[in-house]
Amino acid sequence: MNRFRNRIFRNRAEAGALLAAQLLHYTRDPNGLVLALPRGGVPVAAEIARLLELPLEICLVRKLGLPEQPELAMGAIASDGIMVLNSQVIRQFKISRQTLLQVARQERQELERRRQIYQADRPMVALQDRIVILVDDGIATSSTLRAAITLINRQRPQRIVVAAPVASPDSCELIQKLVQEVVCLAKPDSLNSIGQWYEDFSQTSDQEVCQLLAEATERLANV
Repeated sequence: MNRFRNRIFRNRAEAGALLAAQLLHYTRDPNGLVLALPRGGVPVAAEIARLLELPLEICLVRKLGLPEQPELAMGAIASDGIMVLNSQVIRQFKISRQTLLQVARQERQELERRRQIYQADRPMVALQDRIVILVDDGIATSSTLRAAITLINRQRPQRIVVAAPVASPDSCELIQKLVQEVVCLAKPDSLNSIGQWYEDFSQTSDQEVCQLLAEATERLANV
């Protein structure tokens, strides 16, 4: 997929469509499921789910950003008490255990807030024996993805496929050791910011996430 090496995606929907073209062998698979990392991964995943005619769900994880650089992950958390740490970042910036736990506590509150908004009273979909296509809008440190993979593996899926428009080569290599398949369109040598790879990288709102989830549910109900 070197032809995407210098590709700037118009927006997350276009990136999702380009990813879907690499995942056509999963179209209408009865065990298939597209699982998005909110919020930015949802518009990408929604387009994949639409084109492959698969259900769309979310996987709630939260990045643990540095207090002074929130976009740089020192780890990530998911439900069930899962925490994945980026030891290199923690050492480099001399992050204390107290600071780490304080950020984790704040992000758990946000995790619960999002659960209430996005899932409400809906039960979490069962992942056992499913082919899970796990989607984000980009992979920088891979902390959030690793937390999500840990959470998903607890349910014993048949297969995990990670799909992202852009990723750092190191993160991509790391993720490849954890799942059965990785589909990444661009792996630039220098990945300073995911947003640099999109013309439109505007923040995805809670309202947009809820709307895309509702549209996906309605679409499958009408098939």
